[in-house]
Amino acid sequence: MKRYVCMPHPEIYNEYMSISAVQPEHIESIRLWRNEQMDVLRQLEPISPAEQYDYFERVIWPEMDSTTPRQILVAIHLNGSFIGYGGVVHLSWYDLRGEVSFLIRTDLMNDQATVARLFSNYLLLIKCLSFRYLGLRRLTTETFAHRTEIIALLEQNGFVREGRMREHVIVKGVPTDSLIHGCLFHD
Repeated sequence: MKRYVCMPHPEIYNEYMSISAVQPEHIESIRLWRNEQMDVLRQLEPISPAEQYDYFERVIWPEMDSTTPRQILVAIHLNGSFIGYGGVVHLSWYDLRGEVSFLIRTDLMNDQATVARLFSNYLLLIKCLSFRYLGLRRLTTETFAHRTEIIALLEQNGFVREGRMREHVIVKGVPTDSLIHGCLFHD
């Protein structure tokens, strides 16, 4: 089983879900979900199986042995089933900050109550990982403005809206704002 040396516990969990280091058997599902949900990601083209495999071989697996990886990718499990992935990306160990990442199975995105429960519990776990175990002091997010439900959930879970980047990205041919949220260790 692969694990990050900087994570003191291989699994972090609450009564609802768990997170642990992403594993080789997860990467094809991640690739498919990313390709299906490109309108919520900073991904411009579909990822091929070869590109996905190469990325994990070159970037993700080698960084698991680092005490200061550039990103930590975790698998999200609900009742033992792999339902998504996320992590802390764009890590700055000098500044003790990182950006929260989250993506779940495409079929689960259709039920707002399920998304709310999953995302809120995930944020609790990622805060625990980031603040308690990694010693970070700040987490950020960038969310496209059309994701109003996710923005509301961020704010309900302690993330403060810090800014709006106007027409920052093109989503389905339309200039779209990105909202920036932040959460501090002491919030």
